[in-house]
Amino acid sequence: MRLRAVLFDMDGTLLDTAPDFIAIAQAMLADRNLPAVPDKLIRDEVSGGARAMVAASFAMPPEDPQFEALRLEFLERYQRDCAVHSKLFDGMDELLADIEKAGLIWGVVTNKPVRFAQPIMERLGLSERSALLICPDHVTHSKPHPEPMILACRMLDLDPASVLFVGDDLRDIESGRDAGTKTAAVRYGYIHPDDNPDHWGADVVVDHPLELRKVLDNALCSC
Repeated sequence: MRLRAVLFDMDGTLLDTAPDFIAIAQAMLADRNLPAVPDKLIRDEVSGGARAMVAASFAMPPEDPQFEALRLEFLERYQRDCAVHSKLFDGMDELLADIEKAGLIWGVVTNKPVRFAQPIMERLGLSERSALLICPDHVTHSKPHPEPMILACRMLDLDPASVLFVGDDLRDIESGRDAGTKTAAVRYGYIHPDDNPDHWGADVVVDHPLELRKVLDNALCSC
């Protein structure tokens, strides 16, 4: 079936949001006169959310009595400064332009709450370009459940088989596959050192956003 839409995960796929997370975590450590940690330590945990990043930054298990206060502070700071350093990954703006030029629809399906995701999209000038933004607030079950992808396809009035979902985590591939979409895994995202995108069962795996151009060309030519 011919490709009609491309949907992206947000963090680690469409956008490099790690610099904002890193800046916040390092500032929280500095405020407590604690030593900075390697940026990569935080970056590797972005897909795990605030809980994973705080745990890694402070070397503190979530069961620690101080942990929840740190997590909430992290989220409060992030809501205030969620798009200071975040940007499209290198090559992504060109890819989006290609998608739009081909007359395809594109959108975002993320596990990031809408209170963070919407301001980021707006500040980066992506809201007016994107056909939709699906967040956990809009569904009962987040990825890896297929519900977000099923909702996206329904809102776009598209057969899932005509949709490509691009993500940097196994849960993205599982969500898309179980909803019936084509899937693409990206190696440039926030991949934990113990993980391997080649083992996720995606239809294609790429190292750079512009490698998806070939995927789009092939899909546009298929019937």
